[in-house]
Amino acid sequence: MIVECVPNFSEGRDTKVLDVISQAIEAYVPLLHRSSDTDHNRTVFTFAGEPWPLQDAAISAIAAAQERLDLRRHTGVHPRYGVADVVPFVPVSGITMAETAYLARNFGKRIWRELGIPVYLYEAAAQEFRGLEYLRKNIPLGLEPDYGSGQHPTAGVICLGARKFLIAWNINLHSKSLEAAKQIAKEIRQSNGGLPGVKALGIALESRGQVQVSINLVDFEASPLHVVYQAVESRCRERGIAIAGSELIGLIPQAAVDLSAGFDLRWENFSAESILENRLTARLTNPGTSASRS
Repeated sequence: MIVECVPNFSEGRDTKVLDVISQAIEAYVPLLHRSSDTDHNRTVFTFAGEPWPLQDAAISAIAAAQERLDLRRHTGVHPRYGVADVVPFVPVSGITMAETAYLARNFGKRIWRELGIPVYLYEAAAQEFRGLEYLRKNIPLGLEPDYGSGQHPTAGVICLGARKFLIAWNINLHSKSLEAAKQIAKEIRQSNGGLPGVKALGIALESRGQVQVSINLVDFEASPLHVVYQAVESRCRERGIAIAGSELIGLIPQAAVDLSAGFDLRWENFSAESILENRLTARLTNPGTSASRS
């Protein structure tokens, strides 16, 4: 049984801290990829393995972050409620979504028991299905955690889920208009009547002098990459804005690449190593291979 874990940590600038988290993961399972963004001040780690060592890797990484990071001092344009902000489990092979959800729920209890960080469950891990956006909206309003209570003074809370593959993807614009990026994001996301399986935010990238449509694509079969890109491109054209390029955060399944074969997505950082199956094969057959980073 192989499960993927894709935790998002609220640190994207201090490479020493990120290296310690990487080492905590690699003590148990292969680290497939690490992707940091200084404006978001956030890093996405991708690792995979059998359920039990995977959980040990995840708890070790969270503990390393808890020891070294303080949410009260965090600055960044991405919304966050914890130093280990989002921790999703994804079934890869030999395990069902229901089994992965059970695994996630037990892991949530372990986080609270061993680290004292409250946990909120989302998507398939929740007793009643709810999206991550529901937690983003309701945690500040006093929503009670599924495990634990209140917030950890420095580590905040953890949003823990079981879900299908998610493609984290940013389309960067040759513009400084945050209002334009926010409006485009609003028009394309499913919750506002846009494309199915699309979640999006408009974000300013001060270090680049640009804005970004930051996308979580939760169903690439319903809305292939090129369909989403073309939707953003047409709305940019209406506003006289050019697309600077698109960047992948983490890894992407081969099937998603195949669905958009032949379309120019203006990739800034895509390569064969960006494909999940390629990285998984390389790391599981040759554990000494270094994880790719961006």
